[in-house]
Amino acid sequence: ISNGLKIRLAIIFLLFTFSAHSQSADLRLLENINGPVTGNDHFWRTLSASAFFIDASTPLIMYATATWQDNHELKIHALETAGALLIAGGITFTAKNIIKRPRPFESYPELIIKKDKGGGYSFPSGHTSMSFAAATSISLTCKRWYVTVPAFTYAAAVGYSRMYLGVHYPSDVLAGALTGCGSAYLSFHLQKWLLRKEAKR
Repeated sequence: ISNGLKIRLAIIFLLFTFSAHSQSADLRLLENINGPVTGNDHFWRTLSASAFFIDASTPLIMYATATWQDNHELKIHALETAGALLIAGGITFTAKNIIKRPRPFESYPELIIKKDKGGGYSFPSGHTSMSFAAATSISLTCKRWYVTVPAFTYAAAVGYSRMYLGVHYPSDVLAGALTGCGSAYLSFHLQKWLLRKEAKR
C-alpha cells in the first residue's frame, strides 16, 4: 500500500472515530438534560410552544411601533428581522431535508423520553434557529443590555427546552443557534447593501 493511500485511510479512520465519539457525547449530554418525567415538563412545553409565535410577532410589533412613531429606521430594522427569520427558516428546512437526521427519541427510544411533539427531521433545530435569528436581530437594532440579555436568554431557554423535551440533540440546538445568528447578520448586511445601492440611483 502506498504512503498516500495509508494517509487517506488513517484520515478516514480518525474521522469515523471522531464522529462516533461526538455522537456518543451528544447522546450522553442529551440523556442528562432530558432526564425523567417531572413537574417541570409543562413549563418547558409551554416555553417551547411559544417560540414561533413570539419570533413571528417580533418584526410585526417592530413595524407597528415604527408606523405609530413614524420611525423609518425602525421600519428598516423590522424588515431586517423578518428577513432573518425567512432566511433561518429556509436554511433550516433545506438542511433538515438534506441531512434527514432522525429525532433522538426515534433513534434511542430506550434512552430518550419524548415529552413533546416533534415531527420531521432533527438537524438543525428550527425553534432554536428562529429564536436566535430574532434575538440577534433585536441586538443589532437595540444595543442596550437590558434588551439584548433577555432576548438571548429567551432564545437559549428555547434551545434548552428542545433538548429537555427529548426532541433535539445538543448538536441540533447548537447548529440552530449558529444558523439563527448567521441569518440575522446576513439579513442585516443585505439590507445595508440594498440601501447603499438605492442611494446611488
